[in-house]
Amino acid sequence: MKNILLDHEEKELLQSLETEDWVSVDNLEEEIKRHQRIAKNTLRKDKRINIRLSSHDLEALKTNAVEMGLPYQTLVSSVLHQYATGRLLQKSK
Repeated sequence: MKNILLDHEEKELLQSLETEDWVSVDNLEEEIKRHQRIAKNTLRKDKRINIRLSSHDLEALKTNAVEMGLPYQTLVSSVLHQYATGRLLQKSK
């Protein structure tokens, strides 16, 4: 196995897996189905919007998307979703 560089959070997760800190839930099948429904609803895209951006911002989005291996519309949708759900944090100045 190749040496993989892990960040602090990944190292903690790996250590917790190796020390068997994880315990299965009692109703595993129900939990799996519940999370599948959540994922399906999260990924469902049923509305379309039009937005005007500066060409500079659009090019920056496309560049970032290429670097992440994503279509740029997927990146835009992801950023908007993170903002709408309160998971997008602003940098402090």
